[in-house]
Amino acid sequence: MPSAQRLSRISDRFREELSEMLAKNEIRDPRLEGISITDVEIDRELSYANIYVSAIEGASRSKEVLQGFESATGFIRKILSERIELRSFPRLRFYWDETPERADRIEQLLASIREEDQKRKQ
Repeated sequence: MPSAQRLSRISDRFREELSEMLAKNEIRDPRLEGISITDVEIDRELSYANIYVSAIEGASRSKEVLQGFESATGFIRKILSERIELRSFPRLRFYWDETPERADRIEQLLASIREEDQKRKQ
């Protein structure tokens, strides 16, 4: 089993390679334009790579984006296996990351609280 540090390096490498593939438009699927790879988690057995994605438009595109990744999984796995040398290559699973939307909602709530505090002080 790889150490936690090695798993972290592998995850970072996956994130870098996937981001580069998306930036260079190597995956020619219009559903995957404007997508960010937010996180990659690889299990200790190197069986699965859980890849978290997000888009600027938010969750309204989640279903479409995940379908795009699902249809391109074989191609993505093949390209990644050529670029990242591992004895056994993990299967890719894509998930929608709601963190950016949650962070935005928290920021909105904090801004409204600040506004209410300012109104009370006046």
